[in-house]
Order: sequence, then C-alpha cells, then structure tokens
Amino acid sequence: MDQRRITISDIVMGEPLPWDVYDDSNRLLLRKGQIIARESQISTLITRGMFVEARNAAGGRKQDAAAQRPTEQPSVVRYINLANKRLERLLFNLHAEDGLEAKILDVARVIGYAVQTNADIALSCIMLNQGGCPYSVRHCVDTAIVVNVIGRALQKPQEEVELLMAAALTMNVGMLRQQEQFHQRAGALTGDDKSVVHAHPETGVALLREAGVRSQLWLDCVLHHHENEDGSGYPAGKRTQEIPEGARILALADRYCARVAQRGYRKSMLPNAALRDILTTDKDKIDARLAALFIRELGVYPMGSYVRLENGEIGVVTGRGKTTTTPTIHALIGPRGAPLSFPIKRDTSRDLHAIRDVLAPEQAAVRISMQQIWGMEAAA
Repeated sequence: MDQRRITISDIVMGEPLPWDVYDDSNRLLLRKGQIIARESQISTLITRGMFVEARNAAGGRKQDAAAQRPTEQPSVVRYINLANKRLERLLFNLHAEDGLEAKILDVARVIGYAVQTNADIALSCIMLNQGGCPYSVRHCVDTAIVVNVIGRALQKPQEEVELLMAAALTMNVGMLRQQEQFHQRAGALTGDDKSVVHAHPETGVALLREAGVRSQLWLDCVLHHHENEDGSGYPAGKRTQEIPEGARILALADRYCARVAQRGYRKSMLPNAALRDILTTDKDKIDARLAALFIRELGVYPMGSYVRLENGEIGVVTGRGKTTTTPTIHALIGPRGAPLSFPIKRDTSRDLHAIRDVLAPEQAAVRISMQQIWGMEAAA
C-alpha cells in the first residue's frame, strides 16, 4: 500500500477521521469516521506512527495542504512543546485529573517519539528552546529527554524507559509551586526553603499515590532521585546499590539540566562545564559508570552549545562527530563578526574548525532559528 504519514496537525479532536489510519506495518489502527475524543489517543498514535493510503488522503480533510506536503516530516520541537503544555496542565491540576498515571505516561511517549525522530534536535531543545512554559515544567521535560537517551543507550525495555521518564516528569511535584518561586528569586534559598527541598521526594511520592500512580519503579525513582553514592543524599541517606539504577540515571539527568538552566539566583553553567562539574565536584556522589555513559551520549560539547572555532567563527553544536570532542557544528557568525547568510556545517575534527572555546548565549550574541538549521523536523 502506498502510504502518506500524517501528523498531529491533520487530526482534529472531536471530529470524525476522514480516512482509515494505519501504522508503519500497514496494520489498521482506526477506521474512517471514528472520533478522536482524548489527547491520550493522539499520543498513542504518535508513538506507533500514523499513515493513510495516499490515494485516499486527497479526499479527506485539508485536501490541498495534503497534496502540497506529501512528505511532511514530524517536528521534534512541536512534540516537545506539546509535552510541555500538557505536563503543565497535569502537574498544576494533579488531583483534578482522572487517570493521571496514564496521562503522564502519554506525555512520556510523546517525548520518546520526539527523541526517536531526532535525538540531536531533542537534546538541543534543552539549550535552545527554553521559553513558553514555567521552568518547573520545562526542567522536568528536559530531564525526561536525557533519561530517554540514556535509557535507550542502556538498551532498557521501552516500558521501563517510559516509567523512568514518567518519574522525571513528576520528580518535583512535591515542591512544584515553591520551585517556580525559587527559580524567580534573586537571593539564595533560606532554611525554610531547604526544608521544603529536602522533603519534596517523600511529599511527591505521597501526592502521586493519592493521584493513582501505582508503579513501584516510578515511585522509587521519585523517592530516591536525590540520594548519593556516598550516603550524603536525602531523604534516607542511601548508598550505592541501595539506590535503584533508575534513580541514579534520573539524578544525573536532573543535575545536568539544572546546571545549564538560567536561574534567578545564579547564572547557568556552560553545558561542557556542567558535565565537568558533575564529574569533579560530584564525583563521590554519582555512579561513575553512568557518568561515563553520559559523556559518551551527550558529548563533551553537548547539543545546543554555542562555540567559537579556531578560525573565529561562532556556531552551535548540532550533531555527533567522529569523537565526543569533535562534534558537528553549524557556523552562524563569520570570522569577522558578521552574521552568515545561512548556517554552514563544519567538521570540528579539522584544525581550522576545531573548537577554541564554549560561549554563553549572551557572548555568542546570535539569534538562532532551529528550523533554519535542522529544517522541518525543528519547526516551531
């Protein structure tokens, strides 16, 4: 069967489908005329892939648009923005939502599909797509992206990866509203603030249980994601093998994403410095094996980092290279400081285009369009 992929924009909730919908193996998922009534149904379709017969597509909704974009690709940025919006509603209305466990897992699947579509774009969103929703929500989505990348690298079953991502999405529910206040505040945390922080894993587990979450893996990761290998963490001061591996993965992802985010009470760290800080300052607190895997998967210069090259060009890290220290970048500013007409791909393993240093966004002083670099897969 000649198929055409459809996307979220082709489906209108509450209206009958104008075609039969298949997965990528030609298995029928939904029949023509069926009504999509819940966002969770759309998320499931996204996860499995959505296709229609090309000969029937022109007779359905958005006929002209479908004919003009038969090879339209899904947008990673749109999926992640969708996840942010849906998670914000769920977290801030925790006990008003029926079936919270399933709905959070749906959000995790949307993020997983985004990473599967293009992991480089998904990871770059941590640095380059920081607007549009509260920090307390965005940080959880960013952490879930990293958790997905690491879980896949460890070849964990998809169901387990989704539960680890769900834990990332809900890890701070025990201090959600306070976290947003902490983020906006210019001063350091007070003693009372720190008490809230230290209590939030246990508070979060209690809230999730009340909201219907039953997965023990999920709850254990939320409870233990601030435990340290040397026993200095909280809430129980557990050590090494007493800490579930999923919680250790979540802890590293949480540390990295928190360090690179702009905060009210401190500046964000450069992404390469954040990884270095985790490996040095926190070396006794983290799982060394997992830390090495993080470096391998994120790279010494993580996706979305601004860099200056030896030839004076300024660009952004956009892909993996031959080694973890020689990623692909796209140059945006020329050697003399003038913006380039279009991004130019550079191989940093070449001496002329080697990375000289990493820049903060304000140092790079460049306006970036993710779509201009990655195309429709990064359309906002």
